[in-house]
Amino acid sequence: MKFSVGYQLFKDESFVNEIIKYKAGISEVYFSWGDFPNGRNNQLKRNDMLPFEAGEKQRADLKKLTEAGIPLNLLFNATCYGKNSQSKAFFEKIGDTVHYISQNYMLNGITTTSPLIARFIKDNFENLDVRASVNMSVGNVEGFEYISDYFDSFYLKRELNRDFDKINKIKEWCDANGKKLYALANSGCLNHCSAHTFHDNLVSHESEISEMDNGYDFSGVCKRFLKKDENIYRIFDVSSFIRPEDTDLYEGIFPSLKLATRVHADPFSVLRAYIGEKKYSGNMLSLLEPNHASALYPYIVDNTKIKRELTDGKLIYSNENSAIIKLEEDIYVNE
Repeated sequence: MKFSVGYQLFKDESFVNEIIKYKAGISEVYFSWGDFPNGRNNQLKRNDMLPFEAGEKQRADLKKLTEAGIPLNLLFNATCYGKNSQSKAFFEKIGDTVHYISQNYMLNGITTTSPLIARFIKDNFENLDVRASVNMSVGNVEGFEYISDYFDSFYLKRELNRDFDKINKIKEWCDANGKKLYALANSGCLNHCSAHTFHDNLVSHESEISEMDNGYDFSGVCKRFLKKDENIYRIFDVSSFIRPEDTDLYEGIFPSLKLATRVHADPFSVLRAYIGEKKYSGNMLSLLEPNHASALYPYIVDNTKIKRELTDGKLIYSNENSAIIKLEEDIYVNE
């Protein structure tokens, strides 16, 4: 199994070098660009670098990845572009950006939440794969059919990650219609999260929101929900993550699995667990994005004790081996 890895900007070369180290197991590196709203934070806004310094460092990193022969995937995956959503100026900016990146780096595809951006790319850059973002939550054949004229490939709705019967039905449709299917492996989001759209929209407007005198912060509802004693033991039922040890089950279904590493506190551990060692001896929460390890302490989820079963076409994780542990001592927990 190969993996799509999220680019994260570091001041040094450590993360880019780590990606290149594992390039045999990497299908592509996905990244956001400049001040375009996207599904995560604006990486050019940093405390340790000025915006133009961050931009220069990103361009140097992408050049290094290109020289290493690693394909790139550009993200336009915000759930809201506000007044720019249909403007000519916005699409001119997208076109200029995609043209520049295509001319200077090994750009292989675009991932977007917008059918309009998808149509624009297909009309103007025919050699690029246009992929529907996981943020669109497409989860059945009808949903794929509705947007089949806009996209060449799709990310599967997170909640279906462990349901092989449903995955195979969708895969059959994709194969019959010349489409490719992908999935996100290490999501820490709650299944069917009622606040997901609200949260994604906040992130899309992050730059504007950061300039306001805000009365509240919002970092999602997942940590507060799972922090309750009665809910942490439901984590396998309300999550969609796939353990590193189980990614082999998806060979032949997905060309690659996506790893969320763009804002992860320790993306090195994620690459090492999923691509390098294909196993993990530690707190499974530490591999997820959102990363719940620190927020849910003193609870940990010992990955080596998670019980796995394949039953009725579903991958089922359970706490039967007491994988969910409440620590009694004040010990260090990897964030």
